[in-house]
Amino acid sequence: MGGLSIWHWLIVLLIVVLVFGTKKLKNIGQDLGGAVKGFKDGMKDGAASVDGPPAQVTANMPKATDANTVDVEAKNKS
Repeated sequence: MGGLSIWHWLIVLLIVVLVFGTKKLKNIGQDLGGAVKGFKDGMKDGAASVDGPPAQVTANMPKATDANTVDVEAKNKS
């Protein structure tokens, strides 16, 4: 017993091509490549736009004028 040989992989590939067809496999490859490219571009854009740590919320923020907004203050439990 051992790993799969090249002949086993070729038979599996042949069965996959017969089941899905070459056009569908081509479309899947293009979709996957586009997704990877989009992910890489997003990571590149995200890294370039980060100048430092995000701004922290301070207590000197203006009060909300919306009547449905509830103003709360977080306190540590002691």
